[in-house]
Amino acid sequence: MKLYALCDQDTLNTRNLSLNDFVGFARKYKAEIIQYRNKEGSVESIKESLIELRQLWDGFLIVNDKPELVSFCDGLHMGQEDLMKIDKDILLAAAKIREEIGSDKLFGISTHDEKEIKIANNMDLNYIGLGAFKHTSTKDVTNILGANLDKLASFSTHNVAAIGGVKLSDVFENVTYLVVGTGLYEA
Repeated sequence: MKLYALCDQDTLNTRNLSLNDFVGFARKYKAEIIQYRNKEGSVESIKESLIELRQLWDGFLIVNDKPELVSFCDGLHMGQEDLMKIDKDILLAAAKIREEIGSDKLFGISTHDEKEIKIANNMDLNYIGLGAFKHTSTKDVTNILGANLDKLASFSTHNVAAIGGVKLSDVFENVTYLVVGTGLYEA
């Protein structure tokens, strides 16, 4: 499995870590992708962080929930709630996002169950995030998939990134990427 490193700004702030520190962890564990997530930052501060990350990181760089900033990175990841803010019909929302960001950018969405996976199968995506696998300290989650995550991943026609409480030591049969955040510092 490949490593997808989740760079959460709130976690960096709590742990007094810089973007450079995070990139060092991502390199150490041979990550292919870094997703930058900053739920509290302004668009301008997120843009500045993406520019800094781009200078530090030559792998794939994805921004969370900010399609307007995709020109500063290689792609976009969106949650179900954020897609619904664009259009209540999630298929239309994803189509609008794909049109906005273009076909040369990576695009992934979060999924949490079989129904959402089957809907995502009809979207022009590069991957889905599936979870939460376990409880995580970076986000409040109510739907824990546990061992069922791997079975659910088999329903996807897209690459699957296991999200939520994933550790570097976790093994799945039907998952392409392990999305690891705080686990990079604790390994």
